[in-house]
Amino acid sequence: MEIIDLRSDTVTLPTPEMRKAMAQAELGDDVYSEDPTVNRLEEMAAQMMGKEAAILVPSGTMANLVSILVHCPRGARVIMGAKAHSNLYEAGGASAVGAVVISPVRNTPEGELDLVELAEQVGAPLNPHFARPALVVMENTHNLCGGAAVSLSHMAEVSRLAHEHGLPLHLDGARVFNAALALETTADQIAQFADTAAFCLSKGLACPVGSLICGSRAFVGEARRARKVLGGGMRQAGVIAAAGIVALKTMIERLAEDHENARLLAERLGSIPGLVVERRQRPTNMVFFSVAGGAQDASRFHAGLKARGVLMIPRDPTRFRAVTHYGITSADIERAASAAAEVARQALSGN
Repeated sequence: MEIIDLRSDTVTLPTPEMRKAMAQAELGDDVYSEDPTVNRLEEMAAQMMGKEAAILVPSGTMANLVSILVHCPRGARVIMGAKAHSNLYEAGGASAVGAVVISPVRNTPEGELDLVELAEQVGAPLNPHFARPALVVMENTHNLCGGAAVSLSHMAEVSRLAHEHGLPLHLDGARVFNAALALETTADQIAQFADTAAFCLSKGLACPVGSLICGSRAFVGEARRARKVLGGGMRQAGVIAAAGIVALKTMIERLAEDHENARLLAERLGSIPGLVVERRQRPTNMVFFSVAGGAQDASRFHAGLKARGVLMIPRDPTRFRAVTHYGITSADIERAASAAAEVARQALSGN
């Protein structure tokens, strides 16, 4: 049985062009900055994000952690959304490794930061009882908020509040090219509001591994040391970077296919009795929906989908996430929706 894997866009496999480029990559020692393929990728990434320099790291989690470590002295406070990936899904690395306090503010359903709470956090008078704020982090697109793209106007307001109080802004742009597509703009127009920005190669861009951090030359210089501390100093990393170069050249425009497939999936699931699809103003490649009834009904629904070769991730006892990506076709979407309809009839009717 062919599997339709909608758990995440991290399950993508590299394209044939990527595999060929990886096999033929010109290599050197990247810790000495001597890998020409890595250097080329970093130059491309910095230019696309409108920054002076960039550094390749193994993962998005390391990209955010390195950025936080460079921005924040030990005992400082980083302000981010309560539903931010860095707050919930990065193993508490900022606190465990950097002795940095995470100070969450409320996220709206569209992934924005509550500006009243943010203003209170960044504008609070310094007090010896409390950790000093050192950084604000934003996520765009916002994973847990339905994969929503956050508007440029909101990015600008968050940037203004942070900079008014002398705080840098870091953009967790793991899927920033999805955001740019949804906002009908470019990645550098989103990143212009942030002092540093990170994005993933290994999600919608379909590379096997890798993320990039972009910022000033001075910041990237410090990031190289932090990367080394975390064990991320790679050697002939051009094997990885070669796929990234192909991705930045060939995989960004095709994200529109993922967005269209997600729209189709949301439409199909929304027509199934017992399923409630969450709607977003600026949707991308994610569909969140809930199953009517309780956790047992949802568990039966999940098991039924899996038995039919359709994989999705439960986010809450009755809430699921489906992510479209390279390798998923419109025919796959139709098959997944048909399976969901069949399972819903059985699992939610008690049969």
